[in-house]
Amino acid sequence: MKPRIHRAWLVAAVAFVALVGAAAFRAAPSVLILPLQEEFGWSTADISLAVTVNLVLFGLTAPFAAALIQRLGLRWVTTGALLLVSAGAAATVGMTARWQLVLCWGVLVGLGTGSMALVFAASVADRWFVARRGLVVGILTAGSATGQLVFLPPVAALAESQGWRVASLAVSACALAVVPLVVLFLRDRPEDVGLTRYGTDEPSPERSTSTGAVRSAFGGLALGVRSGTFWLLVGGFAICGASSNGLIGTHLVPAAHDHGLPTTAAASLLAMIGIFDIVGTIASGWLTDRYDPRLLLLVYYGLRGASLLLLPALMPSLGHGVGPTMLLFIVFYGLDWVATVPPTVALCRQAFGDRAPVVFGWVFASHQLGAALMATGAGWIRDTFGTYTPAWYAAGALCLLAATLSVGVGRGRGAATLKGKDLSPVVATAS
Repeated sequence: MKPRIHRAWLVAAVAFVALVGAAAFRAAPSVLILPLQEEFGWSTADISLAVTVNLVLFGLTAPFAAALIQRLGLRWVTTGALLLVSAGAAATVGMTARWQLVLCWGVLVGLGTGSMALVFAASVADRWFVARRGLVVGILTAGSATGQLVFLPPVAALAESQGWRVASLAVSACALAVVPLVVLFLRDRPEDVGLTRYGTDEPSPERSTSTGAVRSAFGGLALGVRSGTFWLLVGGFAICGASSNGLIGTHLVPAAHDHGLPTTAAASLLAMIGIFDIVGTIASGWLTDRYDPRLLLLVYYGLRGASLLLLPALMPSLGHGVGPTMLLFIVFYGLDWVATVPPTVALCRQAFGDRAPVVFGWVFASHQLGAALMATGAGWIRDTFGTYTPAWYAAGALCLLAATLSVGVGRGRGAATLKGKDLSPVVATAS
């Protein structure tokens, strides 16, 4: 007899917890900037460099992690990633120089979280679901993004009361605590436990494990660069990363502090964004199953751009506390935080079929490169001009550009066709 609740939902639940655990340390940068400045005298740009390295590796690791998942499976790649995140977080407590911050916070945690990026969510949805894929991607994306933000208040409180080292160790423990759940419950395919994917009685397609992860990852890139859809998604997603993780996720707390808001209260603003992100991203997944993903992206980017253009007018009011207009911005921005992910994954699946997770890995890499550039650029703007205002305006204008790019995304016709041409030989050669 089939279980009343399909095992796929248990796998999705464990994946959700794993993504939250991996995201925990990624909450630390924005609330540890000030403590690190006070102890070591490092500038905002110095600390932002470590964030930049983290974001770059977080993105560039994604396509290789997707290929490695195809070869080794979900469980062992996820376990290794969580252990790497935990080790990197714990190692920061002994650092005394900026290069050590870059190594621990940037390299180790960047590689670990990159292996647990949104390609992991796409892989879980692809391997375990046929029906409700958009919804599942939305739920898992919410776990990844919300984990970064919901952890901010306790991390900030620990950093203020016990010091930033205790906060880092606590985050390391959170990532480590998820490992047993992954080992016990996460499985690579439904056939491993005698089931089929949710929504079908057909067996999962056979996946080749003979191709190395590096070769498979570059094969996905070779397929993607020949597609106009790929480049439009890359451009839009790079702007998405710049305007979310790179700017708001990294610099909203110090920017609010510039206007007189205490760090803990500022961290609570990001936590609120995370709470509303759960609603917005899951709703986006539900909408993606029903409506044109291109139109959804047009709306999401357009509204995000408009809100960022209004932010400079709202920031000065923080000196008197968080007023209704700022709360409205936080709610709105939270609903739109990573709502772009489910429609972007859906467009990749339409265009590239079974190769979509690896191709999406490269699209996601652009997201993190955009975030990295903005994290460093906004830090430089703050150090140079004494304000973040030019960064808010630049990000808002870029989001309006992303909305325009989204309209031009074509409807794919499968991984093996592009503009009427058969690409099967290209895929075979690249792989």
